[in-house]
Amino acid sequence: MSKTLSHKNNLLVLHEDNHIIIVNKRAGDIVQGDKTGDKPLSEIVKSYLKDKYNKEGNVYLGVVHRLDRPTTGVVLFAKTSKALPRLNKLFAEKSAKKTYWALVKNQPPKPKDTLINWLKKNPRNNKSTAYSKEVDGSKKAILHYTTIKKLDNFYLLEVDLETGRHHQIRSQLCKIGCPIKGDLKYGFDRSNKDASISLHARTLNFIHPVNKETIFVTAPLPKDPLWQACES
Repeated sequence: MSKTLSHKNNLLVLHEDNHIIIVNKRAGDIVQGDKTGDKPLSEIVKSYLKDKYNKEGNVYLGVVHRLDRPTTGVVLFAKTSKALPRLNKLFAEKSAKKTYWALVKNQPPKPKDTLINWLKKNPRNNKSTAYSKEVDGSKKAILHYTTIKKLDNFYLLEVDLETGRHHQIRSQLCKIGCPIKGDLKYGFDRSNKDASISLHARTLNFIHPVNKETIFVTAPLPKDPLWQACES
C-alpha cells in the first residue's frame, strides 16, 4: 500500500497497486467531467499516473463511483480494464462497505437510528426530497447513523448507506432536522468558507477484485479546526 502526496496536483493517494488507485478527494473537485468544463478528479489522477510512470499516450482510468462536488473523502478508480467491471460488480452488489462522517448542528432525535425514506429527485434544481411514504417517481432510501461525538456546537455522525441514492445522506439528515454543516441546499443556515459541506467519505473496505486481498483505507479529515476536533 502507498500513501503519497503528489505536490504537482495536490493529490493525496491513499492506496495504489497495479489495478486500482484510491485518493482523498478535496472539496470542490468533481469526480467526472460535467457541463461546467472544470478539470475533473479523474483527469488529475490520469495526469498523476502519466507523470509517475512516464507514460506516453493515453492513460486508462475507470470511474467506479462518485462523490458530490462539495464533499470530501475516499474515491476509488480502476487502473485496468480487468479491474473496472469487477469493481462495478462489487459496488452493484453492495460488497464494498463505505462509511461517512457528517457534522450536524442539531442533535438527532435518537443517538442512533435507521432512516427509511422515499427520495424523489428534481433535475431542475438538482435536489432530492425525502418523503415518509412512497410517492410517484420516488426511490426507497435506507441509511444507518450513529452519533459518535458531541462537539461544542455540533454533533459528529457516522453514516452507513444501504442504498445509494442521489444526495441521500444530505436529504435524509435534512428530513430529521439535522442538515449538514454548510449545506445551504438542504437547510443549513450558512455556507462553509470554502464552499464545502461537512460530509466526508471516511473509510472504504472491500476485497481486491484481482488479488483478493482485503483493502481498507481511511481518508484523513479536511484541515479544518472543527474536523480536527473530531479526532482529539
